[in-house]
Amino acid sequence: MAALLGTNTALLLFQGIEQAKSPDNVRELALAIIAAALPFQAIYFLIYTFVLEHEPQLPPERMRKLDLASALCQVVSYASLGGVALMWYNMSSWVGLSFGVSSIFAIVLIRNVMAPVDALSEDAGTPQNPPS
Repeated sequence: MAALLGTNTALLLFQGIEQAKSPDNVRELALAIIAAALPFQAIYFLIYTFVLEHEPQLPPERMRKLDLASALCQVVSYASLGGVALMWYNMSSWVGLSFGVSSIFAIVLIRNVMAPVDALSEDAGTPQNPPS
């Protein structure tokens, strides 16, 4: 998430300067998508820090709400990749398409790997009495 925040901030800065010099409607839309995602990326870090500091004191219901808010922030943040892909597609259809497709695969991969693990189902897959 930190890399995404840094990349989006840099793109807004440099492509925003370019947009001021030579306006382009597609770039404007891409920058608007990226800009809309930035607050959610910042809120994700606030939630993450809050949970790190206060998790032992938080009731389960509050943790579920924080987990839901965090997941929502992640999904909106991932949408900013659509803005990046749109901007790069405007420059080169091959680069934009490649970035868009690889972004989808990367999001599916990271969501799958970082999904909560059910301790009972994980234990069911491991042998209880290993062979001697």
